Amino acid sequence: MREMTGAGVMDCRKALIEAGGDFDAAKKIIQEKGFSKAEKRAGRETGAGLVHSYVHNGRIGVLVDLRAETDFVVRSEPFQKLAHEVAMHISAAAPKNVDELLAQPYIRDESKTVKDLVNDVIAKVGENVSINQFYRIEV
Repeated sequence: MREMTGAGVMDCRKALIEAGGDFDAAKKIIQEKGFSKAEKRAGRETGAGLVHSYVHNGRIGVLVDLRAETDFVVRSEPFQKLAHEVAMHISAAAPKNVDELLAQPYIRDESKTVKDLVNDVIAKVGENVSINQFYRIEV
């Protein structure tokens, strides 16, 4: 469960106890608690970050400015993966601005929005994560 959710060992244990041993229910509990953690972190300053680039078939280029609170999280695997997934989404969906991007259904899983994707990473890394800006160029 820890690998699937990114939650700590004690959080997984508490969720399993609360769910009466039901793995799926415990996973849902962890996700719900993760989202509440994301809401609490929303006001925190995101001073560290990275610029990720993605080029699709030599015709569409994307630069994404993704931010977190610390360099430690910026170097983490979930954050790096998020940067790549967001860049690929921007190349495919062509949002006009960050607000529109966050509201769009995620291209790999239409049941989620890009904001849900960001919130999942916030729950895993324990810090506020934000998409600061992006640029998309198409020829």
